[in-house]
Amino acid sequence: MSVLDRASLEESPLADLHAIASELSIDGYRRLRREQLIDSIIARQEGKEPTGSAEEDEHVEDEEPRPPRRRGRRGGRSRDAASEEDTEKEEVPPSAEEQEQQVIEGEIEVLSNGSGFVRAHPPEQSEEDVYVSAAQVRRCELITGDRIAGPIRPRRRSERFASLHRVDTINGRPAAELADRPHFDGLPAVFPDQRLELSAGDPSLEVIERLTPIGKGSRVTISGAARSGKTELLRRLAAALGGRDDLQLFLVLVGVRPEELADWPAVPAQALSFAAPTESQDQALGAVIDQARRVAARGGDAVVLIDTLDGPHPQPARRALASARNLSEAGSLTVIATASAPLGGETTVIALDAALAATGKLPALDLGASGTIRPELLVGEEGAAAIMAERSTQ
Repeated sequence: MSVLDRASLEESPLADLHAIASELSIDGYRRLRREQLIDSIIARQEGKEPTGSAEEDEHVEDEEPRPPRRRGRRGGRSRDAASEEDTEKEEVPPSAEEQEQQVIEGEIEVLSNGSGFVRAHPPEQSEEDVYVSAAQVRRCELITGDRIAGPIRPRRRSERFASLHRVDTINGRPAAELADRPHFDGLPAVFPDQRLELSAGDPSLEVIERLTPIGKGSRVTISGAARSGKTELLRRLAAALGGRDDLQLFLVLVGVRPEELADWPAVPAQALSFAAPTESQDQALGAVIDQARRVAARGGDAVVLIDTLDGPHPQPARRALASARNLSEAGSLTVIATASAPLGGETTVIALDAALAATGKLPALDLGASGTIRPELLVGEEGAAAIMAERSTQ
């Protein structure tokens, strides 16, 4: 089945259609009507010759009138006309046979502008890198670290890099197969049933693990008043979860003090200072959550640590927290975020006691305001009974 289906093409803006047509080397695509352009893209991806033709339609909106071609003396072409024709010949895209002479396979690095590069000598940049357009990244939902393969279009005279002609495989699987998978929001979710092991000799994490267990796919807020130890506890979680082969960890710092960056044991995926506009914080948070959602939809286990949800607008913050889930037919996305108060909808709330923190016991759990939904799925019936027994003594 095709990676580019008609429904998605019909919903795409004209600029994206032009970008796709350029990648597929469709001649004269800028002079085609929208319907002809879509027909040509579908035909080319199926290995057929494009059916649309600019010459078939005399009323093309995008086409600009061309000045009449001037001829020099004795019927010869003028110098300007000859130069124009030579330029057009130079810009003719290479044939499909030329494009598919070389195939590249490697990991993609997606840039902040949406485009990406397959690095020839990762992680270093080089002239041998292959450019991947933003349209391809968006269409195939590529994220940094994906291993992709496909034919190369040689660079043209005005280009610095060769370009990826199309994406054939992603992480060893056909791109068309991945395109047919259900969207993240359409995958069924179940309560977390696999506990994240946190202890590593840290007393605070041992209390969390015993009394408010966190599972793969948990939706967690660490709440409490200022200086109750929320950020410190998140740092300890980052140290405990970082470097694990079974997890892909993302750290998002929105509203951080510049001096605090060196204190984190993990490299942030996004880090914005407290002076950054709220809209920038929204965008940074949303970009990382989208990456983590794609990891989970493909069967991986992602964990996003966020400090803090108090900075972004309420809707992006709620979307980030609500994205956490355990997918029964794929992977999981765990979100652990600091906030002054729970947002609602959490599966685990870790409330910190500011009064106990003031005594030097930082961070200190407020067991009465903390808890995990369905803890028996994570620690068994006996473990859940032990949690209830300890809560009853508080």
